[in-house]
Amino acid sequence: MTELLFRDIDIVDGTGAPRFRGDVLIDRGRIAKISGPRTLTAARILDAAPGSVLAPGFIDMHAHSDLHLLTEPGHFPKISQGITTEVLGQDGLSYAPIDDAALAVLRRQIAGWNGNPANLEFSWRSVAEYLERLDQGITPNAAYLVPQGTLRLLVVGSAQRAATVAEIRRMRELLAQGLREGAVGMSSGLTYTPGMYADTSELAALCEVVADFGGFYAPHTRSYGAGALEAYAEMIELARNTGCALHLTHATMNFGVNRGRAPEFLALVDAARAEGCDITLDTYPYLPGATTLSALLPSWAMSGGPDAALARIDDPALRARIALDVDVNGSDGCHGVTVEWETIQISGVANEELDRYVGKTIDQIAAESSVAPVAVFFDLLRRDLFATTILQHVGHEENVRAIMVHPGHMGGSDALLVGDRPHPRVWGTFPRYLGHYVRELGVFELEDCVHHLTGRPAARLRLSDRGLVFTGYAADLVLFDPAAITDTATFDNPKQQARGIQHVLVNGEFAIENGAPTGALAGRALRMDAARKETY
Repeated sequence: MTELLFRDIDIVDGTGAPRFRGDVLIDRGRIAKISGPRTLTAARILDAAPGSVLAPGFIDMHAHSDLHLLTEPGHFPKISQGITTEVLGQDGLSYAPIDDAALAVLRRQIAGWNGNPANLEFSWRSVAEYLERLDQGITPNAAYLVPQGTLRLLVVGSAQRAATVAEIRRMRELLAQGLREGAVGMSSGLTYTPGMYADTSELAALCEVVADFGGFYAPHTRSYGAGALEAYAEMIELARNTGCALHLTHATMNFGVNRGRAPEFLALVDAARAEGCDITLDTYPYLPGATTLSALLPSWAMSGGPDAALARIDDPALRARIALDVDVNGSDGCHGVTVEWETIQISGVANEELDRYVGKTIDQIAAESSVAPVAVFFDLLRRDLFATTILQHVGHEENVRAIMVHPGHMGGSDALLVGDRPHPRVWGTFPRYLGHYVRELGVFELEDCVHHLTGRPAARLRLSDRGLVFTGYAADLVLFDPAAITDTATFDNPKQQARGIQHVLVNGEFAIENGAPTGALAGRALRMDAARKETY
């Protein structure tokens, strides 16, 4: 690699400390030296535009790029934001460890998250093999969480029942193997099947393993709606009882029942942190969420997997029971609240015959078709085979701002990269923090916000040589203009590159140069050093 010098540049180093002026020398993929301005020289010298800032590359603590990194390794929507590391394996469902039968189920069940690419060879089965596959060429770095729902699918299956002692022992063994092979922790999706069928004691047995390896647990909790505080309390109690580090992912207080209740949530977190519990959280800087349409189904309707769920939709009596849950009783798939169809906007479909519905709400489609909204719901699930993605317009600005300034907060896009009208967070999450919430609203100081997006998540991931502009650290860097950085992606036109990011380096190589992709694939899988004294 050619020696590179960022000369006489404002440096925001990721610690939260005030910016300073200096030279930063890059050599062989690392920060070789940091010195006073115009004191160093190199084979290539880059004089940045006045006002530009050099910062660590951003770390996305909640990414759904598990397949996109393999099918589109240039990964432009994310690298163009300045993201140099992503955390995969989220929400309890991903593709390692896996066997043929479980893979067949997962490819269908989470097609709305990741697509179901026919041309991708799923050549791996273990966590180690998946990480090795990433090492063959990706643009950003990637870390991986062992998905608890996938473990349960492998060992217990899709049925709604308690795991046996032997099954829990086997899940612990598989989890330990994944952590030994380099995973940084475990995720759960406790409103998604089959992970949601695990009770607290089963989760505790798994969290004990994660704690032994020094990883962290990242749960999508049992409710973000009517039972949000109780769901957070369950996870915090797990952390207390097992000693496992806890990272509350996409930690929002959504839905009408939670308007203005962020202080109650943060009080729970602060009380546990004061007791010594290691708890952090991430959020995205938008109000709406994004998920799959099938996620709104009650858990009992998804028991047994996609084929069993489709059979229930086709059964008149069971269909009526589902309709009662989503419209009257409140579906646990919709976080214990009744579905507000005017908030459910279609963002992507796999069946081209349904393209005309993208961008419309379920209410709008129902009005155009002169049918009940729940009938549209069933029709889309059946015709799109659970691949429909949605935006859910249920957030509250006061909650978003209160949570994002918390001292345990980090940034996570929760970006689903499939669909014609994805959530704008796919392209805009990190520039939106720095443009809208730093420059326009003054919610953060720039240095503090960069710390939330770099140094703090690197510490959570135990990355001892990333997340900071320090000598000897990996040269994952972003050069941006604080006066210009702006997310341009909107809900109507979401696939838009942010402005104000000039250069992005991953392991010392330009991934973005002068705002354009270079095609460099310098990223790699980041593995946790998880040497164990005991065996599982």
